[in-house]
Amino acid sequence: MSTVLLVEDSSTMRKIISRSLRQASLPVEVIFEAADGFEGLLQLDAGNKIDLVLSDINMPNMDGLDFVSAVRARGCQIPIVMLTTEGGEDLINEAISRGANGSIKKPFTPEQLREQLEAYL
Repeated sequence: MSTVLLVEDSSTMRKIISRSLRQASLPVEVIFEAADGFEGLLQLDAGNKIDLVLSDINMPNMDGLDFVSAVRARGCQIPIVMLTTEGGEDLINEAISRGANGSIKKPFTPEQLREQLEAYL
């Protein structure tokens, strides 16, 4: 079973994504949550075993782009998949150039989530 860190500023979206992960029949046992990149870094620093990070791009305090950069600067190679409502490929390309492994555009179905994430879990 896997552990996911979900970095998303909207508590409603965190609930929807958590429910979608479970509905997708992915082998996810634990979902840690963070409301921004700073909280995400604290979760990583806490020493929890995390197999995959799902991160929004647009968040207050520390956005997803800076979060990816900070994670990679620490030498952490956990797969990071960006979640975004942004239509602009520029933000996704920037996230990939900073070390993200992929992206999923919101809204998505549990099936789309499974297709995108099963390679990482």
